[in-house]
Amino acid sequence: MRSRDTAVAALKIDLHELTPPADHFFGQCAALHLTFFEQLSHAASNAPQVADKDALARVSGVMLERYEALVARIDHHKLDRTATIQPHLAGAAEFERRTMGADWHEQVAAAHVTIGFLTDFWVNLAAGLDRDDRAAVEQALRAENIEPTLHAIVERVIAANPRLSSRLAVWCRRLVGDTLLQARSALVMHDDNAHDEAQIDPVMTELIGEHTRRMDRLGLTA
Repeated sequence: MRSRDTAVAALKIDLHELTPPADHFFGQCAALHLTFFEQLSHAASNAPQVADKDALARVSGVMLERYEALVARIDHHKLDRTATIQPHLAGAAEFERRTMGADWHEQVAAAHVTIGFLTDFWVNLAAGLDRDDRAAVEQALRAENIEPTLHAIVERVIAANPRLSSRLAVWCRRLVGDTLLQARSALVMHDDNAHDEAQIDPVMTELIGEHTRRMDRLGLTA
């Protein structure tokens, strides 16, 4: 099996032709991370244990830091923040609504799945930006890995209540479709649909493969 670094390098080659302009890229990515911050803050407030509240509060803080780093690039390009981010807020809010979950356990599992999947996606989509923007995205989204924290919370709640395992496995499978649609909404499509799809399919396959490995590490069937 390929290492994750090798997979990331391959994905960058495949996605660079479909990267949107910088204003669209940073506007949509910032809107999404603002939504992630709100989602994790909500999960922190609903957490039944202090340890989980603390962990989720720290992870939500990381999302806020990522949002601020993305907004800094908007400022760097001398773009208006509101005009750049606002058009993407409704789509991000709808994605949040569709992936929120019925209870706190599903909320945390959804955060683990969607943030992990879309972080991989946006880092790879940055391949089509100029060098400075690409480096800023990679630094912002890879600076602190939140996956072990979210993994540990989900793993702990499953260990405390093994009956949750099958429900969360089904829920995580359902999340894949909406998360794929959210990722595809960021891509710039061209007139040659066959060419675009030939680039997109292997990328999405690899992202789903990483999602499957993420679920396997939890003992869930993705």
